[in-house]
Amino acid sequence: MHCASCSAIIEKTFKKIEGVHFAEVNYGTETAKVSYDATKTDPHKLSEKIESFGYSLVVPTAEEMEMSSVEHATHTGLYQSKKEKLGEINALKIKVFSALPLAAISIAFMAWDILAGFGILSHMPHTVAEFSHHLLAVMATYTLVVVGQPYLLGMYRFFRYGKANMDTLIGLGTSVAFLYSFIVSAFQEALAPYINTAFTYYDVTIVVITFITLGKYLESRSKLKTGDAIEKLLNLQAKTALVVRNGKEEEIPADRVVHDDLIVVKPGGKIPVDGVITDGNSFIDESMVTGEPMPVEKNLGDSVVAGTINTNGSFTFKATKVGSETLLAHIIKMVEEAQGSRAPIQALADKISSVFVPTVLALSLVTFGTWLVVGTQYLGFSQALTYGLTALVGILVIACPCALGLATPMAIIVGVGKGAKEGILIKDAATLEKLHTVDTVVVDKTGTITKGRPELVGIKNYSDLDENKIVAILAALESKSEHPIAHAVVEYARVKGITPDTVQHFENVKGKGVKGAIGGTEYYAGNTKLVSDLKLSFDVKDLAAETAKGKTPVLLATKDTVIAAILVADAIKPEAIEAVRNLHTLGIKIVLLTGDDKNTAQAIAKEVGIDDVVAEALPEDKLKKIKELQAQSHVVAMAGDGVNDAPALAQADVGIAMATGTDVAIETAGITLLHGDISKLAKTIRLSKMTIRGIRQNLFFAFVYNVVGIPLAGGLFFPIFGWLLSPVFAGLAMALSSVSVVGNALRLKAKQL
Repeated sequence: MHCASCSAIIEKTFKKIEGVHFAEVNYGTETAKVSYDATKTDPHKLSEKIESFGYSLVVPTAEEMEMSSVEHATHTGLYQSKKEKLGEINALKIKVFSALPLAAISIAFMAWDILAGFGILSHMPHTVAEFSHHLLAVMATYTLVVVGQPYLLGMYRFFRYGKANMDTLIGLGTSVAFLYSFIVSAFQEALAPYINTAFTYYDVTIVVITFITLGKYLESRSKLKTGDAIEKLLNLQAKTALVVRNGKEEEIPADRVVHDDLIVVKPGGKIPVDGVITDGNSFIDESMVTGEPMPVEKNLGDSVVAGTINTNGSFTFKATKVGSETLLAHIIKMVEEAQGSRAPIQALADKISSVFVPTVLALSLVTFGTWLVVGTQYLGFSQALTYGLTALVGILVIACPCALGLATPMAIIVGVGKGAKEGILIKDAATLEKLHTVDTVVVDKTGTITKGRPELVGIKNYSDLDENKIVAILAALESKSEHPIAHAVVEYARVKGITPDTVQHFENVKGKGVKGAIGGTEYYAGNTKLVSDLKLSFDVKDLAAETAKGKTPVLLATKDTVIAAILVADAIKPEAIEAVRNLHTLGIKIVLLTGDDKNTAQAIAKEVGIDDVVAEALPEDKLKKIKELQAQSHVVAMAGDGVNDAPALAQADVGIAMATGTDVAIETAGITLLHGDISKLAKTIRLSKMTIRGIRQNLFFAFVYNVVGIPLAGGLFFPIFGWLLSPVFAGLAMALSSVSVVGNALRLKAKQL
């Protein structure tokens, strides 16, 4: 796609077609999003409607539509687009390298004339001047007809269909310059009494087309780099999987894996689909998906995701999500959709682009007419005609809206791609734009600030036994229990490498705990009621400070004495304190919104550094609190992970879900943080601020460039300062403007979040 006007023309065309409900064409990603009534139209008919403008739709086949998003992207969109883009770049490269020597010769002749005018060089000998006159005509013909073919087609489509774009402006400007020069050369003697026949514009035609084609070549190369985020994600996909079928290992294509297949992953192998480990353990590099550099230990029952890499051990896992269901496919789909979406800030640029080209055409003609009418009175017809043509060509060349059209989508593409690499999934551009205005972040406790599962966080020892022995006894008793607290004790023992003792005569004591014999001694593990029933002397006040912080005590005792108390709690995520500190640095207020006990919530908020607490809140209370903050003119982001958070996530200005949470929360939210990493909250807001800053810079440069360039090219400053912009410099400026906008967007890739 050549310019923003192209996307506006195609979008308007789609919207006029019967049966089309919605159409959005993105210049940056060169994609169209269309909603239509299948009984009235279809993609092939849509494609036919835009063929007259030089475009067509790449429509996926029925087979491709049935593929997973990963396979589909591989077969159509990304790779086909990249293949076409590489072909376009190679074609542009050939044109640029064939035209550059011609432009160099033209510039050399121009420089000679200019320097001779200042008396620095002597004037060209007559034979050289005559030779250059004919040589420039030949070079200009080649440049216009061969290198400038797209611009001539743009001009043809304008006269044929009445649709103008950037190519139309360039085609008209350079063609007018060429035709004037050709007429002057062909009828030099006849025209000599009326105009200055020594002055031609062949050099303008050559240099302008060369500069603009060079600019398009550099722009295309730069745009190719903006899409590398999706390509890297696609490259994460494993091509094959080693499955166990009928007791034998069999290597099959990854897209043929089905639910409940047992898959063997060897050291260094990629995990082909999502699943749960059924045998073995290993450390898995999840950095490509989560952004976390350290490999994560995975054991029996732990989940694994497609695209991650097994580092050392071998293991077997059962496939739970395949094809488009996998996390990797979900990430690719979200990134594709977000990069193709349109930010509200782009609306003004789109409106201007849609009327820009016709306005410029009219302005160039008015300017030319003004030069002829007014200029003739003061400068004479010959000089006025020369300046008028210079202004006409200059306006047509410099007024290209490319930079304006690229300003927003390029920054969005880079920003969304950078977010994906950091483990931050952004649903659409509007969400990314809205996030930079957020001043209040509301966070759920369980699964957001805390890990969402009980952990052993402390041991109070009242005996002579060492802590490892206490844990071994407790783990032996709790290994027979199904209580969540029991799992916390057993997991703690496993992580510490403590082997549980052997327990006999195990028994559940309903509502109070468990008991069992270990090494001939009967042990009890449970709550204070169990200790009270045993009539043991124990001061529960000793644990009051801990229970006030939301910790649950489990007492280990014999019939004679209390041995120890272990403390179990939903542990605070290690990164939570730093995340809150980073948000405060950005000037953001943080509110803890939870359904948990007030004392527990306040203790956690104090430890983490959260500003405000709303506890014991039902889903409707969470929704009410969000509305209350919004009524106070706060822009609110809500971070949560549960089904009960979904209404609040939907109500918030920006909903942020933890990827470790429920599908409902993830679907409702505009942003998903992979790995449930709350430390990415501040990074997400910084990313939004950087992206929007980049968009504003791009729009500013694009607007200023046109606001200053068009009057300068038209000769507005000529009566005061004698300034009249040469079409050659106009072409150079136009080419550099697009490249600078893409370059400015690409700077975001190198910035630290």
